[in-house]
Amino acid sequence: AHAYLLFFSNKGKVYRLRAFEVPVKERTARGTAIVNLLPLDPGEKVQTLIDTREFPADRYLLFATKLGQVKKTTFSEYDKSRREGFIAINLRDGDELVGVITTSGEDDIFMVSRGGMAIRFAETDVRPMGRDAAGVRGMALRSGDEVVSIDPGRDETSILIVTDAGFGKRTQLQHFNRQGRGGVGVRGIKLTAQRGRVVSAFMVALDDEILVTSSAGVLVRMPVREISSQGRDATGVRVMTLDAGTVVASVAPVLAVEETG
Repeated sequence: AHAYLLFFSNKGKVYRLRAFEVPVKERTARGTAIVNLLPLDPGEKVQTLIDTREFPADRYLLFATKLGQVKKTTFSEYDKSRREGFIAINLRDGDELVGVITTSGEDDIFMVSRGGMAIRFAETDVRPMGRDAAGVRGMALRSGDEVVSIDPGRDETSILIVTDAGFGKRTQLQHFNRQGRGGVGVRGIKLTAQRGRVVSAFMVALDDEILVTSSAGVLVRMPVREISSQGRDATGVRVMTLDAGTVVASVAPVLAVEETG
């Protein structure tokens, strides 16, 4: 209850609350609208939520934007409390923040684009910068493409890629060679008109579960082990059956919690 919650928005701002400031609801309750907790501007939405009790100087926050920029800043730079929020990353015209991850300073970083391209590079390729910096090029994008996710590689995990047409696959990390920061990457999933475009990508372990949500509000919970492990050029398997006119809106890992009682 006393942890800090850092809400990072698509506009590059960060807002901070204490966990106890979020109303407790029953499991089946609708919850509290985020606009009742944070002073978001019109068109602004929360992209990433990070909880922490401390703001260590030897840990980092790594940002990724839609146009392929990345920025690394020490966690301690965000130990501030302003009700109106403050700038977390300086965005260029037409750009948006798509994700923020916590890193050790020596991780391998994976970025995936909506067009199915993926790049793996060493975090040490990105030097630490101040809060107001715009960052550096993390991934070069083809015309019409954009970054949809960033995640650190972890031992004994695969990268899960899911498309808006309801297809997904797991791929072992060794299929992605480390490249220099700023390249175009390699194909992470083979896309066709029927298979759609990438909506989400993140690291999963075999015993994890995921939640897949459609644009119609339908929610499916499934074990990761039921999703085939395939090579980079595979098209994946169906992970959600969609009604006509609907797409996969989001995919998220199920967070492990301690059993009580």
